[in-house]
Amino acid sequence: MRVQDLVLNQRTEILRVLCSSGSAEPVEHVTDILLSQGELTWEDYQSIHVSGRPLYTNARQLLDVVYLKGESSCGLFLEALKKVLPEEQPAGFSFPDHWSDPEVREECQNTFCQTLLTQRPSLVSTLQHCVDGALEALLTSAHFTSADCEGIRLPLRTPSQQARCLLDHVRAKGEAAAKFLLEYIQQGEESGSILNKKTQTVSREFLKFQKKLRSSLSAQSCFLSTYGGTSHMSLDDIYTDGQLELAEVCPDVHGPIGLKDITGEVGTINEEADTVLVSGEAGSGKSTLLQRLHLLWAREAALLEYLLLFPFSCRRLNTELSELSFKELLFQHCCWPDRDQDEIFDFIQDHPHLILFTFDGLDELKQSFSDEHRLCCPTQRAPVHVLLFNLIQGSLLKGVRKVVTSRPGAVTPVLKKNLRKEVLLKGFSPSGIDCFVRKHHSDPTVAAKVLQSLHTNTTLLGLCHSPVLCWIVSCCHKELLGCGEGSPQTITDVYLTIVEHFFQHHSPLRSTGKISWHREYLDPVLRLGQLAFKGIVSTCYIFSDKDLDTCAITKEDLSLGFLIQSKDLSVFRSKCYEFLHVTMQCFFAAVYVVVSKDLDRSTIPKLFELKNLKETSLRTACFSACLLYQQVDERSLDKDATAVETPNLQMTATFASGLLSQRHRSLWLHCCPATAIDRKTRQVSKCLSKGMQKHFKSIPQPVAGEKKSMHAMPGFVWLIKCIYEMQECSIAKDAMSKLEVDHLKLTYCNIGPVECTALAFVLQHLNNPVGLQLDNNTVGDVGVEQLLPCMHICHSLYLRNNNITDEGIHKLIAKSIQCDNFHKIALFNNRLTDACTQDFSLLLKTKQDFISLRLGNNNITAEGAKQLAEGLRVNKSLKFLGLWGNSIGDAGAEALASALEGNTTLVWLSLVGNGIGSAGACALSKVVKNNVSLEELWLTENCITRMGVECLIEALQHNANVKSIWLRNNDLRLEEVEEMAQRESRLLF
Repeated sequence: MRVQDLVLNQRTEILRVLCSSGSAEPVEHVTDILLSQGELTWEDYQSIHVSGRPLYTNARQLLDVVYLKGESSCGLFLEALKKVLPEEQPAGFSFPDHWSDPEVREECQNTFCQTLLTQRPSLVSTLQHCVDGALEALLTSAHFTSADCEGIRLPLRTPSQQARCLLDHVRAKGEAAAKFLLEYIQQGEESGSILNKKTQTVSREFLKFQKKLRSSLSAQSCFLSTYGGTSHMSLDDIYTDGQLELAEVCPDVHGPIGLKDITGEVGTINEEADTVLVSGEAGSGKSTLLQRLHLLWAREAALLEYLLLFPFSCRRLNTELSELSFKELLFQHCCWPDRDQDEIFDFIQDHPHLILFTFDGLDELKQSFSDEHRLCCPTQRAPVHVLLFNLIQGSLLKGVRKVVTSRPGAVTPVLKKNLRKEVLLKGFSPSGIDCFVRKHHSDPTVAAKVLQSLHTNTTLLGLCHSPVLCWIVSCCHKELLGCGEGSPQTITDVYLTIVEHFFQHHSPLRSTGKISWHREYLDPVLRLGQLAFKGIVSTCYIFSDKDLDTCAITKEDLSLGFLIQSKDLSVFRSKCYEFLHVTMQCFFAAVYVVVSKDLDRSTIPKLFELKNLKETSLRTACFSACLLYQQVDERSLDKDATAVETPNLQMTATFASGLLSQRHRSLWLHCCPATAIDRKTRQVSKCLSKGMQKHFKSIPQPVAGEKKSMHAMPGFVWLIKCIYEMQECSIAKDAMSKLEVDHLKLTYCNIGPVECTALAFVLQHLNNPVGLQLDNNTVGDVGVEQLLPCMHICHSLYLRNNNITDEGIHKLIAKSIQCDNFHKIALFNNRLTDACTQDFSLLLKTKQDFISLRLGNNNITAEGAKQLAEGLRVNKSLKFLGLWGNSIGDAGAEALASALEGNTTLVWLSLVGNGIGSAGACALSKVVKNNVSLEELWLTENCITRMGVECLIEALQHNANVKSIWLRNNDLRLEEVEEMAQRESRLLF
């Protein structure tokens, strides 16, 4: 039979074997070979591979092109197909017994671009493992632009597709780019820097295990599981990026980072460590972020430098009571190899740099991180937490990269010293909220209505910066939005609404209006609350059937939807359950604290003081797992609440505060005596007052000549949030009446919009004005708006590095103008542009007692400087003006100089790093000459030449008040610097 007829007769079978895997790789590999042999032209290749077209259509087009080219092309096609297909050839499919190409082709490699074609299959094989490195090299050498790189790195492309796209782009760029790429590949192969990822040297069983692991992770990660999987939402459809920032200041990184930077080198502070910590508050999206990383790795769309990825849940590790070796931990809790376990484990030990572990929820372990018990033998058995801690600190399997998530409260100094870097996950940005809501609601009209309602209720909008609360609001938008005066104000309000939402959907016919769930469902709520409270107290978040029986949980209780089956990765475990989210467990635990008659009177005081609740609060037998653990390590449970227990105890206390507020008091009167509710309310109030006084007493006495300041201790913000949840002005007044400081510092305290709302509620009751420092948080525009109620009591506001834009500034200045006490503001390292300078100009014109304006490291240009100049001409009070790190240039400097020449109050002016040249310096020399108050002028890191400096020297001869002009890193030769420094000592180079 002719080869051409063989292709035609087997067309259906050929299409099946090319497309049955669902991957385009076989079709693309065959066309690579034919393209390299010159059998396909570039036009043929482009007609076959049409982006967005179904795989079967592309495969049919390939067969059509080959068939029409004749006998020779069909023969080469079958030879290529034979190379591409696996060794296990499908039954009923045959190749010609003897065939040879009648034409003798001479390889033509006269150009580098032609070489990219003739060697395409091998180049794709090599490049797919080092696409990022090649792109970086091409970008650095100016052969590629950033847009070129982004187009190639599209997540929807597999590594081999990225490699092919890279080759196509290089060919389009021409000979120089092709030559550069070929030299890069050759140098990399010679030096060994281009990794083949061991894919050609690892065993077949390893590759099978890798495929099984990818398949398992893909199946586990494709649907959103963070919120209990109440609806089967595809992770691809719902995932929204949260705000990721480095915990430590990195000079090379400004602003947020991306997912790929978590395991990358960006922000590394300890090269010897292997553990990356992702920290964030409850509900900030830590688990979902890890789930996204798992899915991307499973699809070979990210983390390609790691051959194996093993995911662990610390919540599930809590239930592992027996001692395990590291090997048993690895395979039992993730994915068990079908064969050759020892060989695969040996590879992991020999190549730790190719392995990635993730541990979700370190704060949910029963034990705080400790480096006391060292273990380095991977076959030695030990308690699970000992294995985990030794992995984190690097004693066990040094070199394996670990990504660990935790809430900030569990991050101890002992843990921090073992970290490679810490990444902060700060929830959704305003655009993230918009994106999530639109993804959650398939109907654009509903999404638009939800967003419109959110923007009219800024308190609720602030809550939505927490992804878990954004999810709740999206689920319960009908109950939560458009409620007028009854709209939710606190986190407790939101959780009460979602509980009502669940009960309403459980019994839609029982009531046409709102369900009085606290009456109709009191018994199941109490049973769920008892289970939740016992779990919180015992650091237990996964419950067995026996645990449910202990609290009399029924199938009807389970059907309510708050308690769902846990997605345990191990097939050897019996069925177990967990709450939708840990915050939901805390809420039900708080309900139990408020309503239950079985708890000691000491429960609430111990809850707020974070003391051990086990002895006084749990009269009944606890869960089997917890009891077994208690026998194993009694001493660790006898201590006061550890760092890992603190976050959930604090959240439970916060909910208890809200539930005992006067607003919600009536909910419980039908099931609990009023005297008992009043007693518990008084207990909470007393605990909050006592806690605040404890913080105030810790304030050190000021140094002589300085004003008294308070740097918030851990727990201070939590207490303020509890006071806000109670919505009692009298409690806030009582607490603030005892705070007497001039400056309140809350830097690096995870202050977001929710915390700003609570701060404003409490701080507005201060007796004396205070300076409020909120640097390095996530206040944002919504948080700024939440702070407005306390602006009248602020004499200064520091908001460095808070992702604030012109929109937030417009509202802040409109309020500040009305505040007599407000005199200073610092907003450097934000996202301000020229649009905000009109507001600041109005501020300078209106407030003739304003003394300090610092806007460094923003995006202000000459136009913004001109706007500021209009305000400076009128202002008679400003002493400090900081505009460093902007782009005002000569024109902006000239505008400022014109406004400041006759000024009599300005003492300090910073224009560092603004692209100012000699023209701007000459204009500023008039200020130096004529301004009688100026003492310091900062012009470092500009473009000033000798001419500009000569003008400044001449001006200094007429003004003895100026103490220094800083001119480092300008356009001056060394000899010019030495000469002018001798001529004028006040010039600092």
